[in-house]
Amino acid sequence: MSQSANAALFRPFTFKKLELKNRIVMAPMTRSFSPEGVPGQNVAEYYRRRAEGDVGLILSEGTVIDRPTSKNHPAIPNFHGDKALAGWKNVIDTVHAAGGKMGPQIWHVANTINDPNYPDPNETESPSGFVKPGEKRGRAMSEEDIADTIAAYAKAAADAERLGFDVVEIHGAHGYLIDQFFWSALNLREDHWGGPAIAERARFGAEVVKAVREAVSDDMPVIIRLSQWKQQDYNARIATTPDEMAEWLEPLVDAGADILHCSQRRFWEPEFPEIDGQKGLNFAGWAKKITGVPTISVGSVGLKGVDFLGSFGGGETSASATELDDLTGRLEREEFDLIAVGRALISDPNWVRKVEAGEGDKLKSFSREALGSLV
Repeated sequence: MSQSANAALFRPFTFKKLELKNRIVMAPMTRSFSPEGVPGQNVAEYYRRRAEGDVGLILSEGTVIDRPTSKNHPAIPNFHGDKALAGWKNVIDTVHAAGGKMGPQIWHVANTINDPNYPDPNETESPSGFVKPGEKRGRAMSEEDIADTIAAYAKAAADAERLGFDVVEIHGAHGYLIDQFFWSALNLREDHWGGPAIAERARFGAEVVKAVREAVSDDMPVIIRLSQWKQQDYNARIATTPDEMAEWLEPLVDAGADILHCSQRRFWEPEFPEIDGQKGLNFAGWAKKITGVPTISVGSVGLKGVDFLGSFGGGETSASATELDDLTGRLEREEFDLIAVGRALISDPNWVRKVEAGEGDKLKSFSREALGSLV
């Protein structure tokens, strides 16, 4: 890696009270190592190792708000209740002691329950009672459900700041609750929470952002994670043109989102190649161009061309620092501001230090087996 490329990844980033040593973010990744929803010392040590490995900003695994069916596995951590919040206090204190910065990702999985024993899929809530286009599961949310859910997001955000976290991220991607409201195939509501226009379907997400923004101090950065693709449909798109993307993203920024975390399966793929070609702006690049706010890009960083599906399908993936050339070029051009790294950091807590030192040959490969423990 060249010195200029190295500089692009490792120059500081400052926004409001957030001061990062580099541009690398640990992406949220579900690990399910919190029995009864309470993160223990093993979880704290897992994040501590990434802080010691010089990750600029750690975003936690998805941690759920106080709603009856907000999670789809019993060992996913809660972000409510005295025991869980005490566990998260230990996590952030441990990360800070190691010199790290961190925020929780607050989450509601909607009706994406694939375990019939936890909880009852028929009791789950979603915009219209559909988990996939044409496939019903659970019930449509009432006005009371929606109001209580928005309040639960705000309470989680306030608790995050009270515990000492540096940022808070709202999970609005990948076919979960907020994203289901965005998606016309699942949001079939005929009230003011739905409608044919993207701006209408963005209303629930914007109200969540607004409530979170009001629940925390002005200098506490609020991030929202977004995606075009869904776990239910990898080819789904909310916005097919820049104008549609503006209708989707601008209400979220107007509501108080400070940073947009733009998830795509491969960060190097252009969002609108028909406009700017195969080397054009990616999702985060277009989001920044449209809204003017800082963005985080993410998608298969350091996995040697293996995409989101491939690395979870068995076998190993190989990581190489030389393959970050395209990434660092985009950072140098300020296409986006930060880059999130996911699977590469599951296997190798020192991934960032090795990349900075140019030690691509020492990077550990990711494999599915790595998900079985907290390295």
